[in-house]
Amino acid sequence: MCALQSSISRDAAWELFKKHNKDPFHLQHALTVEGVMKWYAADLGYGDEAEYWGIVGLLHDIDFEEYPGRHCLKAPELLRAGGVSDDMIHAVCSHGWGIVEVDAKPEHEMEKVLFASDELTGLVWAAAIIRPSKSVQDMEVKSLKKKFKAPAFAAGCSREVIERGAALLGWDMDKLFEKTILAMRSCEAAVNSFMA
Repeated sequence: MCALQSSISRDAAWELFKKHNKDPFHLQHALTVEGVMKWYAADLGYGDEAEYWGIVGLLHDIDFEEYPGRHCLKAPELLRAGGVSDDMIHAVCSHGWGIVEVDAKPEHEMEKVLFASDELTGLVWAAAIIRPSKSVQDMEVKSLKKKFKAPAFAAGCSREVIERGAALLGWDMDKLFEKTILAMRSCEAAVNSFMA
């Protein structure tokens, strides 16, 4: 089977995302999920698809800032206008499966990773910024688990979605936590530098 090939360059994808997103939080989240997805591609044996995985991560919330009530529903229109192919549109929209009214179910391992890690990156980031280091570099799974079990902490990060994502991948929560922490460590410096 040949590797997934992106229908849009990374630079064009970033410009398309910025056309619809201005909030620094959304820009940082998009860059973080891009980095996390690229790390996962390499870790899971899809290194030749890392750019594709990264671009899906970069674009996954393209419609969230302008159309929060139509998240994943407006995305196909915005992405098609930017020249994004249907396979990539399906991948982007699949992270809304069971959350919003989309038909796109995560099928490919890449889509399952996006579904599982998207919400989790928000939780990890929230936990990191309250650490003395303000970094994920020294975060351990046990401290993340404590935050996960505290529903008032980062309440906007759905624990149910994270658990469903782990189940889609066939992983236990510790494995998902550990891998996502490592993935975020891999891109933290680059994201921080870009946002500075």
